[in-house]
Amino acid sequence: MSVRAGLPKLSYTRSLSRYGLSQVTVVFEEGTDIYFARNLINARLGAIKSALPPGLEPEMGPISTGLGEIFMYTVQANPDARMVNGESYNATALREIQDWIIKPQLAQVKGVIEVNSIGGYNKQYHVMPDPTKLLLYKVSVENVVQALQANNDNRGAGYIERNGQRLLVRSPGQLATVDDIGNVIITEHDSVPIKIKDVAEIAIGKELRTGAATRDGVETVLGTAMMLIGANSRTVAQDVANKLEEIQVSLPEGVVAEAVYDRTALVDKAIATVSKNLMEGALLVIVVLFLLLGNFRAALITAAVIPLAMLMTITGMVKTGVSANLMSLGALDFGLIVDGAVIIVENCVRRLAENQHKSGQQDLRERLNTVFDATSEVIRPSLFGVAIITIVYIPIFSLTGVEGKMFHPMAATVVMALLSAMVLSLTVVPAAVAVFMNGKISEKESIVISKAKSAYKPLLNLALKFRWAVVGFASVLVVSCLWLATTLGSEFIPQLNEGDIALHAMRIPGTGLEQAVEMQEILERRIKAFPEVDKVFARIGTAEVATDPMPPNVADNFVTLKPHSEWPDPSKTKAELVEEMERALEELPGNNYEFTQPIQMRFNELISGVRADLGIKIFGDDLDQLVLTANDVLKVVNSIEGAADARVEQVTGLPTLSVIPNRTALGRYGLNVAELQDWVSAAIGGESAGIIYEGDRRFELVVRLPETTRRDIDRLKFLPVPLPNGDYVPLEEVATLDISPSPAQISRENGKRRIVVTANVRGRDLGSFVNEVQASVRENADIPPGYWLDYGGTFEQLESASQRLSVVVPITLLVILGILVMAFASVKDALIIFSGVPLALTGGVLSLYLRDMPLSISAGIGFIALSGVAVLNGLVMLAFIRQLWHETGELTNSIIDGAMIRLRPVLMTALVASLGFVPMALNTGTGAEVQRPLATVVIGGIISSTILTLLVLPVLYQWVHRRENKIKK
Repeated sequence: MSVRAGLPKLSYTRSLSRYGLSQVTVVFEEGTDIYFARNLINARLGAIKSALPPGLEPEMGPISTGLGEIFMYTVQANPDARMVNGESYNATALREIQDWIIKPQLAQVKGVIEVNSIGGYNKQYHVMPDPTKLLLYKVSVENVVQALQANNDNRGAGYIERNGQRLLVRSPGQLATVDDIGNVIITEHDSVPIKIKDVAEIAIGKELRTGAATRDGVETVLGTAMMLIGANSRTVAQDVANKLEEIQVSLPEGVVAEAVYDRTALVDKAIATVSKNLMEGALLVIVVLFLLLGNFRAALITAAVIPLAMLMTITGMVKTGVSANLMSLGALDFGLIVDGAVIIVENCVRRLAENQHKSGQQDLRERLNTVFDATSEVIRPSLFGVAIITIVYIPIFSLTGVEGKMFHPMAATVVMALLSAMVLSLTVVPAAVAVFMNGKISEKESIVISKAKSAYKPLLNLALKFRWAVVGFASVLVVSCLWLATTLGSEFIPQLNEGDIALHAMRIPGTGLEQAVEMQEILERRIKAFPEVDKVFARIGTAEVATDPMPPNVADNFVTLKPHSEWPDPSKTKAELVEEMERALEELPGNNYEFTQPIQMRFNELISGVRADLGIKIFGDDLDQLVLTANDVLKVVNSIEGAADARVEQVTGLPTLSVIPNRTALGRYGLNVAELQDWVSAAIGGESAGIIYEGDRRFELVVRLPETTRRDIDRLKFLPVPLPNGDYVPLEEVATLDISPSPAQISRENGKRRIVVTANVRGRDLGSFVNEVQASVRENADIPPGYWLDYGGTFEQLESASQRLSVVVPITLLVILGILVMAFASVKDALIIFSGVPLALTGGVLSLYLRDMPLSISAGIGFIALSGVAVLNGLVMLAFIRQLWHETGELTNSIIDGAMIRLRPVLMTALVASLGFVPMALNTGTGAEVQRPLATVVIGGIISSTILTLLVLPVLYQWVHRRENKIKK
């Protein structure tokens, strides 16, 4: 972990060490250039290499992200497929096809940084000495290795020039076949050459692998295409899928490479959800415009703002590098976009109709003048209103980290759309009204508006009469909803339903890979029996590139579900299916499970180094004490309602065969500890003796004991250990063989040892769950001195985003208040309009409560958007009332007349803004979960804001200005 000391822009480090692997994760501050960071790490690795044991070569992972696994495929052979030698394809042959035919071609796809392989066996050439024959010929394992290394090389020897001709000189000596290997001479015995084949068996064998893969209950080879950081996942995944189809032609007959996970499917589903929302929202907005504007041409001009603003927004997205995704397009509401245009068009049509009644039809010049005057009347509130809606999105740009990456595109897109609409409202819209609104202009009030006016006037008179009751009711409502908001619970963002299930299966530490594969095959057959399941595949242990270092006793299962329409019971939810699976799989012995989703699992792991919703990290020095404390914490977590899949990280219980040197005996025989360790490592673990080439393909040549000897611990005691004088001594004479448990893994964070208790949350919100866990752990868990806890998981993002927004949002609201003061040159009027914000928030809170939704950052974005709409409505109404009052000098009549005239634009802006979000609030497609709270808040808030604005705002205005009215009289 010394890699971390003094590195600039370093945030924190964490590490994981288990047998044969150590992984260090270095996290830099947000915004650090990835290539700069890699250069820093590379330089530091170069400096610490000398401190590492010989033979260890640290290397960095691919230039990808934790969510870079965008495409997975399996390589399988049909039952009747045969290799060249007539045998069926085995796991070794399939892995060779993956590594030497498929992988090199997929690696050429633009945007692919790594193709990771797991499953099958790497082909090796094995030389397996017989200990008895080694004794007979007085040959050691080291002699065998040295002989192979000395007889497996091609050598160039310059060139000879003769008679003007150049002859290159080379001495080929590489081994190519099993026979070549067998004929290598080790030494001589009584003047007779001793060859490799005299003391060892030679065969094509398998590596000691660290991982395996299965699919639908059968062992397979799994390839994973990893995306270069910054590339477009949809484009790269599509290119990989197309390339895999092309590669199929180059595969041997009967061998099939088939995609099992394609990120494109999820992206397409999410984009389809967004497109459906936008299309339906646009249609609803257009319908409202035609119904309420009372003029077909005016409605058409206003509706034209939608496609024009969208084109301008898309152009801006392309120029600024914002991709079209669930978040960037998720908050677009065409109702908000046309609000400014609605106000301008409505006033222009009203003035054109009035002037036409006075002087007959107008020519173009007169219409231009009328439209100019009409636009000037409302341009100030309209401009200020749209500017305020734009400004309220600025706090979102203050978010950093994961939440910043998620919500910045949304804010950027909305701001671009609103600015585009504002430009169009000031230029194209008035010009189009003047040019196209020729001939006779009929401005008929629709039935909806006339009914609304007839209902509104008596209500307004009542409100003005009983102003104390109105203001009191509004105040009680605001206070009640503020209290209600504290009971809603909280979460970062609603969990995106990816459509698939990720299942973490854990067995007892020390479970062998072959045993784990057998258990996995039974598990998959049970999962595949569910009619809703399309396919299931799994990765067990660690892949070739250890981006996900799992032990052999842990498997990541990916369960791909059929489309909902193909389920036997389409009304069944995914949550119900997960519960059914959990019950069915609990019947299988030897497994523990965690249910999650593919991206969610990686997302959680990226954030806090754990795969669950909540990770409680316990830091300290002694591993045994850490385990005791963790089990104590686990009991507390399991007692909390909503806890699911709670468990302690597996860090102990790995059975280990220790060959413990007897130093006294070693000294007696003239050996040292290092010589014994080298011999044990070579004999049992195997020692590389070179490379065998088959064309471009390269396979390792390994010397190790036969499997029968390696697996028989009783026979290992009698293995002959070579002595310096050429004699041998049994292993048990110089060492003790002991089987005992040892740590399965050791994890550290910032150099300090840690253990993690993880839990998922089901049936309640994350925020309240974490709060209850923290309180309960403080009261009931025994944390010794010198040990401490840290909580990790997605709630961290909720906390950091909430803290930042709690500072930035009030500042933004003050800026809005300042703009209102500028617009009206009156603090009183600005505060009256600003009262619309808390009145709007009441509807948002109530709508969340009624739909049983917790507060989240998505809902928070909805409240931000809502405050802008509420201010716009108040601005439109109050600006006109104030103008009438200044013209007539009669306050109450001005309030009533102004409110009646402004009823239509207020209702229209409210209706188009809320209806634009209706499809988003009701949609059940992929990704709709993230958008639903935002839409719910805006719709509920606009309803309450409109009702309260129409009644409370006039009351407040009359109340505040009644004294001024008396003075004027």
